[in-house]
Amino acid sequence: MSKRQTRGFSLIEMMAVLSIVIIVSAIAAISLQGVAKSSRVTNAYNLTLMAMRQARDTAISERQTYYVTFTHNTTPPDVITITDGATGTVVNTYQLPIDVSFQVISGIPTAAGTTPDGFGLGALALDFDQGISGGTKNIIYFYPDGSGQDSVGNINNGVLYVARIGDLYSSHAITLWGATGRLRGWRLLKNSSSNPYWRQM
Repeated sequence: MSKRQTRGFSLIEMMAVLSIVIIVSAIAAISLQGVAKSSRVTNAYNLTLMAMRQARDTAISERQTYYVTFTHNTTPPDVITITDGATGTVVNTYQLPIDVSFQVISGIPTAAGTTPDGFGLGALALDFDQGISGGTKNIIYFYPDGSGQDSVGNINNGVLYVARIGDLYSSHAITLWGATGRLRGWRLLKNSSSNPYWRQM
């Protein structure tokens, strides 16, 4: 009597394979959550820097004033608008990801000289018009010469902070040197003593 040949997988083998697939998928999903959160902060930082550069470059190329307004909303998302200074027409509007906003998270360096480019004391998320009274802290006017000024024509030096809610080391910053319109990006890192410090990107 010849032996019957068995073909295919047994139920136990299929269950074992499915269990392995489920475990690997769960591990991958958990790992990717951190990557996704980090990428949203990076995207928000890049979007903000791009909007500022776009307004400055357009002001230079078109020989007219454009201004950027940063709006921190109590209900997300935060918004960036670029406006034609001559007509008051909003040229572009950008929104930050829902879980990222213009904010200062407790724990960033606040001592004099430890903030990005030494601007401010890390108390305000939108901190332009350094050393100037009467300007608006969340608006930058870019002029045809590339300079950044405030609404009354003062040179507008300052810094803004962007981070994910409750995540200290997601903090990024952008500084503006008003006289030239130079923009610099920063990221908060941890040194060998586990203390936070700003590093230029």
